[in-house]
Amino acid sequence: MSTIKQFQVTFDCAEPARLAAFWCEVLGYVVPPVPEGFATWEEYHRSLPPEDEIYFACTDPSGVGPRLLFQRVPEGKVVKNRVHLDVRAGAGLVGEERLVTLEAECARLMALGAKHVLTQRADGVNESCITMQDIEGNEFCLD
Repeated sequence: MSTIKQFQVTFDCAEPARLAAFWCEVLGYVVPPVPEGFATWEEYHRSLPPEDEIYFACTDPSGVGPRLLFQRVPEGKVVKNRVHLDVRAGAGLVGEERLVTLEAECARLMALGAKHVLTQRADGVNESCITMQDIEGNEFCLD
């Protein structure tokens, strides 16, 4: 039996601080305190040697959800994600109430810079969900 109780989700990206701020807004997460001796995370990152990896993390303030880590990589996103987050905006809701809730959340996230990709309406087997992209093109679902 595994002794691992926690995990982290890591995103490769171009702008770690910006993407972390987006996901903090989506999920209600927070960024950790700035390292001692620095006024901002940007100041801290500017103090690092150019070859150091730039990263930014955010966490669930309740401690329940996984930590998200955003690390800068030189290459851009090329293909569809092999793993994506499902943002549970409509958990427990069905039918029109679920769709209205998902569409409202979609509109909120689009105002933050996300893009709507596809709305899949309930079909008698599966409930409605909405596929979106974050500000760097990473797919995620509202479900």
